[in-house]
Amino acid sequence: MKELTALDAARLIAQRQLTSESLTRACLERIEEREPAVKAWEYLDPDLAIAQARLADRSPIRGPLHGVPLAIKDVIDTVDMPTTYGSRIYRDYRPASDATCVALARAGGAVILGKTVTTEFAGGAPGKTRNPHNPRYTPGGSSSGSAAAVGCAMVPWALGTQTYGSTIRPASFCGVVGYKPSYGKAEVRGIKTLTSGLDTLGLFARTVADVALLASVVTGGRVGEVDVSSAPRIGFLNTSPWGEVADATRHLLDDCVRRLTGGGAQVRDLPSPSSMASWREIQDVVFGWEMLQALAYERVFRRNDVEPRTKQMFKEYEQRLTPKNYETGLGHAREARRECADLFHDCDVLLVPAAVGEAPEGIDHTGDGRFNGAWSMLHLPCLTLPMGRGAAGLPIGLQLVARLGNDATLLRAAAFVEACVVA
Repeated sequence: MKELTALDAARLIAQRQLTSESLTRACLERIEEREPAVKAWEYLDPDLAIAQARLADRSPIRGPLHGVPLAIKDVIDTVDMPTTYGSRIYRDYRPASDATCVALARAGGAVILGKTVTTEFAGGAPGKTRNPHNPRYTPGGSSSGSAAAVGCAMVPWALGTQTYGSTIRPASFCGVVGYKPSYGKAEVRGIKTLTSGLDTLGLFARTVADVALLASVVTGGRVGEVDVSSAPRIGFLNTSPWGEVADATRHLLDDCVRRLTGGGAQVRDLPSPSSMASWREIQDVVFGWEMLQALAYERVFRRNDVEPRTKQMFKEYEQRLTPKNYETGLGHAREARRECADLFHDCDVLLVPAAVGEAPEGIDHTGDGRFNGAWSMLHLPCLTLPMGRGAAGLPIGLQLVARLGNDATLLRAAAFVEACVVA
């Protein structure tokens, strides 16, 4: 049962050929089996999950997610479960209401299975989660628990967030589909704010169709379900001022291009614009200043209660950022967003690395985000797909990027790429 896609599970439950309770119990059994090694969960209440599933089984079909278990990153508020934001400061916090995305998921019939591990405040201090493919390696961050839980079939799909690379990179490291909508496409009310101008919801599943179905609900219908239409026009950014990718990533990307061309897609090499070199620096300035403001209470009044990595992050940005830096950075960001439309030329999507390579060894860090942050700063929709394995046997993902607001185009292109590339 753990091999069922979320879409297939939802269809079977809607046809009364599968019960939500049996699927939820299968998820809980898988968690019991794998959780000691993976440590993906911050909070689980099996009795509450079973109660939700039983209610779904005796109720009319409420929506497209009816009866299917869903995991929620622990920076997203849930009214019936604690929300700790990955911090000891909030270990006893119980929100008064659900975040918008959770409320919409419940209205769509989802069974909220539990809360998954996050880095502290979705920042840089790693949580306890291990990579599901090898516990000596990082799962990525900050949506580590959500990606790992889907990556080892503990749950069919999960919600996370992204400010820098918190959905795309862990999805790549854990071998699942990760989708970051266009900035503003999904409401972030009820999610612990890390920045006001970069934060987005993130979605994890095992297939593009699964992630598109979930997106259709949690965006309030602003992103529709996916269908595969004509072969997309794909721009391959095979060079980058952000540094080189690992050899395995390069070889897999080249192989993907060959497969896509053989499958009928139009793939053309695109040059990296000179302005691209400054995008990461712009993102860092905007991120740093907005993070200092968003976490002002924790930074000023609870500084000694945060993790050392978070405290160090506060110190570094306080020392080098000023309001003037931020205003200048905002201006550069607006200019970069205007210019980035030309980056696509006549292509529907860009094909770029999701990460330097496979997950690095160690759990005291979350990996290199150099291929993620700029796309978040540009507010563009991104999606990662597993495309192969590296030297250590861990997943490596490709990343597709579309123009702002063209999420439907991104999902259609991703479904085509998935059919050509993902075994």
